[in-house]
Amino acid sequence: FDEFNRIDLEVLSVVAQQVGAVLAACRDEKKSFQFTDGQVLALDSQVGFFITMNPGYAGRQELPENLKSLFRGVTMMVPDRQ
Repeated sequence: FDEFNRIDLEVLSVVAQQVGAVLAACRDEKKSFQFTDGQVLALDSQVGFFITMNPGYAGRQELPENLKSLFRGVTMMVPDRQ
C-alpha cells in the first residue's frame, strides 16, 4: 500500500482487523481461514504486507496503535554524499 497514512481512520480500523486475521492464520499455520467478512479463503503462508508512509506532509495522520503493532518500522533517508 502506498502512502498508507492518507487513508481515513475508519478504513484503517477495518484494515487492521483484516491484516490481523491474515497474520493470525499464518501464525497458526492454517491452510485456510475465515476472513472478516465470513468468507473462507485459502492462505499462502508466504504472504507479505508492505506499506509506505510520508509522515511530514499535510493531510497525513498517525497510524492507530492496533495497526502500527502489525508492522515493523523501517526508515529510509537520503544519503549524505559529502
